[in-house]
Amino acid sequence: MLVTLTFYLLAAVAVMAAFMVVAARNPVHSVMYLILTFFSAAGLFILMGAEFLALLLIMVYVGAVAVLFLFVVMMLEVDFVEIKQGFLQYAPFGLVMAFILFLEMVLVGAAYFFGDSGVPDTDPEVSNLEAIGSVLYTDYALFFEGVGLVLLVAMIGAIVLTHRARDGVRRQDVGRQVARTREAAIKKVDIEPGEGIGP
Repeated sequence: MLVTLTFYLLAAVAVMAAFMVVAARNPVHSVMYLILTFFSAAGLFILMGAEFLALLLIMVYVGAVAVLFLFVVMMLEVDFVEIKQGFLQYAPFGLVMAFILFLEMVLVGAAYFFGDSGVPDTDPEVSNLEAIGSVLYTDYALFFEGVGLVLLVAMIGAIVLTHRARDGVRRQDVGRQVARTREAAIKKVDIEPGEGIGP
């Protein structure tokens, strides 16, 4: 009963938080909803007995939220000074998110240690990491490579969107430098004594 209740709670929070990532107008709120989505998904992985995936989701993807937020700031030109000045207005929202995360961790821990998780028995000689790798790189290898390709396209798209041509920036032209001749690079000037160099 406890495991079922925890599953439905985490699933509902994950779906609602994922929707709010897209629906929220404030980029700071979107990032916090994304962190909540990752934590909820990690809780679901723990209930399924995939602790490695849960830790990987938290350590890698929650850490990568900072990079995602950087891309958002670069694309939307969010003013950091304005965000720092309005830090206190985000405090209640952050406290609510922290309370939900704490509640999820307590529920997942209670369901994992005191509830019947319903995870099927596996070979004790095969580690969790080995079992996941065996399934991921054999049965779902095509999908795994497809996800990697999608992430690569997303990264290139973010770089292209944030790249802007700036006026007044001197750029190196290798072809022009190589094709430069001695006559174009050197200018002989005959200076009379006491005249100096003109403009």
